[in-house]
Amino acid sequence: MGLRLKYKKGQTPLNEEEKEGLLIKTISLQKELDEFEQLNIEKAIEWTIHTNLKQDRILSEKIIKDLHKKMFGDVWKWAGEFRKSEKNIGIKWPQIGIELKKIFDDTKYWIENETYPPKEIAIRFKHKIVQIHCFPNGNGRHSRMMADIIIESIFGKEIFTWNNSNMVKGDKSRKKYIIALKDADNGNIKSLLKFAAS
Repeated sequence: MGLRLKYKKGQTPLNEEEKEGLLIKTISLQKELDEFEQLNIEKAIEWTIHTNLKQDRILSEKIIKDLHKKMFGDVWKWAGEFRKSEKNIGIKWPQIGIELKKIFDDTKYWIENETYPPKEIAIRFKHKIVQIHCFPNGNGRHSRMMADIIIESIFGKEIFTWNNSNMVKGDKSRKKYIIALKDADNGNIKSLLKFAAS
């Protein structure tokens, strides 16, 4: 039967090879996939709570990959591996490592020089890694968790509320989130900051 996915606005379609990476072969519907991914993400949240995450570890390619693997490794074979295909959004895949290094360096500079307030640093980082689009799928959820890790583990502040939504459903929250991301793409980070804190 195979996996039948219905993509919502702003989601990244998987190619056939990426779909083949599904580890739970009984999944055929989007709803089932969403449920299994959410269970896996809850395990990843537990992992972040019980792992000592310091700034140098957080701002590294290893943690970017490790977190994605923790979030999706029970569901997708390619979890934690950078994509090797072009997508409807994101940079060209061979540039992923280079662009990540730039955002790590920028973020370290912002922290050391207090260039922006802590919440803005976390959201600017989140926005940039979702723009890079490191993985075949799960980039939005991954980048939001990275922002939460930065705000909590580096700055010792409460995690973001993200409009009390995981943005999996194509509801009003997801629409607001996509608009806020597009504003950030155009240089206005304020609506994404507001959304994250609402």
